[in-house]
Amino acid sequence: MWERYFTVDSIKDALDILDSEREKARIIAGGTDLVLEMKKGQHPEIKTLIDITRIKDLDKVWLEGEFVYIDPLVTHNQCLMSKDLKKFGFPLVRAAYSVGAPQIRNIGTIVGNLVTASPANDTITPLVALNAELIIRSKSKERIVKLNNYYTGVRRTDMASDEMVVGLRFPKMKPNQKGAFIKYLLRETHAISVANVCAILTTEGDEIQEAVITLGAVAPTIIHSKMAELFLKGKKLTEETITKSTKLAKQDAIPITDIRSSEKYRSYLIPVLLKKALLSIKNETWNTFEFPPVLLWGNKKQFWVPIQKTIGHDPSTPISITINGKKKDFEHGQNSTLLSLVRDVAGLTGTKEGCGEGECGACTLHLDGLPVFSCLIPAPKAHDKEIVTIEGITKENELHPVQKAFVGAGAVQCGFCTPGFIMSAVKLIEEKPKPTEMDIKQGLAGNLCRCTGYYSIIEAVEKAAQEIEAMEK
Repeated sequence: MWERYFTVDSIKDALDILDSEREKARIIAGGTDLVLEMKKGQHPEIKTLIDITRIKDLDKVWLEGEFVYIDPLVTHNQCLMSKDLKKFGFPLVRAAYSVGAPQIRNIGTIVGNLVTASPANDTITPLVALNAELIIRSKSKERIVKLNNYYTGVRRTDMASDEMVVGLRFPKMKPNQKGAFIKYLLRETHAISVANVCAILTTEGDEIQEAVITLGAVAPTIIHSKMAELFLKGKKLTEETITKSTKLAKQDAIPITDIRSSEKYRSYLIPVLLKKALLSIKNETWNTFEFPPVLLWGNKKQFWVPIQKTIGHDPSTPISITINGKKKDFEHGQNSTLLSLVRDVAGLTGTKEGCGEGECGACTLHLDGLPVFSCLIPAPKAHDKEIVTIEGITKENELHPVQKAFVGAGAVQCGFCTPGFIMSAVKLIEEKPKPTEMDIKQGLAGNLCRCTGYYSIIEAVEKAAQEIEAMEK
């Protein structure tokens, strides 16, 4: 796919490479969109990937003055745990909660979601509503661009080929502001928006002083519903007001028909979603989760381990990885995915390739303790890191309690999906020793099975958690 891969130790080195290679190079952080697009041959011009994930201290959320700042390596799951974002930007947190599955949220970044520039990307809608700005830098200058002005069309942006986004910021939500994000998707979780809505209201007493309504996946870019915003100003949030505003929002959208939905259905969804958003504000449920998020972090504390010097990965610079406790050097596989390296080069075939698109979860393994979809991870990203595959969770040839529970509950039929489920379940139980049924459903949302109907899998995880608890007493 790519010819050259650099893991850089500074933004300066990243910008130097960009300045030299321009349109031939691309910045990569999570890479969950970019790698998939390259696998599909969508970016033949890209020859070089510049990995910024090992730059020190670029994964923070912080406050300065009236702004909330988000660094370029903050992942969606880190967003869910940020006290500052929960307090000053909850619509973004709610949107991050809806992105993909835990394996995607563990590696995909907020900034990466913005740069991909799809109008269906969940985090763009609340950030446009929050009046966010991107901090964009080239080798020679830095500029700040309103997010609403950054997008010029479907997957088109204002950014030049020698520039990268080094952060974003938005004004803190005030005590008299409330905001809700609502998304509709074709299954309960781990799917792209058919349509989404963000509503932020500024109130004085029970009167709306200002309304911001943004709509996603219903136009070439994220748009404001100007008519609904104007109508709500000065009104009280009554049932009649809500109904009228939702009808106006429908008129502002220009949806299309595509593989996920028809134009007619998207038009139907807009008032439905906006009504839910406004009702959640009215009923004071806008800043809550239906269920506590499951991260699959296990006992993980540190996410991005910095490097001391920029590395260029090619056959003369082997990829060094500790796999299942043994350090190995690989002279091949630098231009492929981690899944390919593990299966084809390392010969560990327990990790399966199902969809190859980050949908089925069969390729789940642990990268530095985090469950990830290895089919979307460039192999060089694992340099100087630790990988655990399904072969590595046994101890002294003794099956892991989760493996035993899967056998005992009859949770294995064809078996193809089983390694991925087990790798997710191990971290789920580590994170939540007494998982509820909803915890299990959330934790395994990124893993698909077409044989069992999931009942026996849920039973197996429950039994494994009980067994592990008993062993630790």
